[in-house]
Amino acid sequence: MQTPPGTTLGVVGGGQLGRMLAEAASPLGVDVIVLDPTPDCPAATPAADHIEGDFDDPEAFAALAERADALTFEIELADADLLADVEVPVHPDPWTLRTTEDKLAEKETLDEAGVPVPAYRRVDDAADLETAFDDLGAPLMVKARHGGYDGRGNHVAATVADAEDYFGDLDGLVAEELLDFERELSAIGTKGASENTQFPIAENVHEEEILRETRVPPAASDDVVAEARAVVADVLDVLRGRGVYGVELFEVDGEVLVNEIAPRPHNSGHYTIEGAVTSQFEQHVRAVLGLPLGDPSLRDSTAMVNVLGDVAETRPAALSGVPEALAVPTAALHWYGKRDVRPLRKMGHVTAIGDDVEQASDRANEARDELSFE
Repeated sequence: MQTPPGTTLGVVGGGQLGRMLAEAASPLGVDVIVLDPTPDCPAATPAADHIEGDFDDPEAFAALAERADALTFEIELADADLLADVEVPVHPDPWTLRTTEDKLAEKETLDEAGVPVPAYRRVDDAADLETAFDDLGAPLMVKARHGGYDGRGNHVAATVADAEDYFGDLDGLVAEELLDFERELSAIGTKGASENTQFPIAENVHEEEILRETRVPPAASDDVVAEARAVVADVLDVLRGRGVYGVELFEVDGEVLVNEIAPRPHNSGHYTIEGAVTSQFEQHVRAVLGLPLGDPSLRDSTAMVNVLGDVAETRPAALSGVPEALAVPTAALHWYGKRDVRPLRKMGHVTAIGDDVEQASDRANEARDELSFE
């Protein structure tokens, strides 16, 4: 494969992750071309070019592959079969995409490999869900096997009727035991050409199943952190293809279970742009191109908070309070360039560093509180 300078990386998906991949690739001498159906998508500005096309458009995939030295993806809606058919290297492997985009297949793959996951059952009809309640108790976390994100497609159901009210058709679901976890953790692991690495374990705060804040280091004990790192290492051994992987974890009674895996950069890894020696985005570019991996070490205690749409209905976005937010010590704002703001939409994030994680969190939230949409 051709290596920088002069390398072109094709990215399926032009959202905020594609935007930050393009920003990280440029200093390495790597041009990014994105494929996305949205005109003026967030990645269009920093990318070298933008091919408008659906994530399952064979002609658009062929055009992207023709212009790229390698392909990757920043969204699980990318068509794994089309990725498998192109004649340039694709990382992560399309097999990994097929596995992780299906929550049942992901659980079964990890379970068979001995990686700890919550107890789960396949659900294709009301009888399956009734059996799941009998086996795992009530309520259950019921998830659509495909397509859910940011809480969409996930529902805590106490009865079959409750699940039917939310999902309608009960075909294509997975039911998981509802965990009374102590905290949510995550890590960004990387599979490189000759080594695997991990960024530090992070602690996440969710509300309404949307990530609000990531803190590093976490409040978990040293033993739990060590176990989490061991679990992430096992996950990386299961997955195929180079790249970074976001691994979501639960700490339950001192044990660590895998919740879900994202075969791409992850929201909980955004803190690495300021907080780590190498960002998750640069690391992903390095990994998929087979370049030496960067140092994932933490620079200092870091917190990242998401900037979410705080409006009642979708409308054009106008962000105010930026000077005040940037006046907060160490605060760094990342705006995603989305044209419309809607309730709870991820519009950007703020990162801050501190002498300890509490100070970092206070600074990040102080800066976030200065921002609003007019």
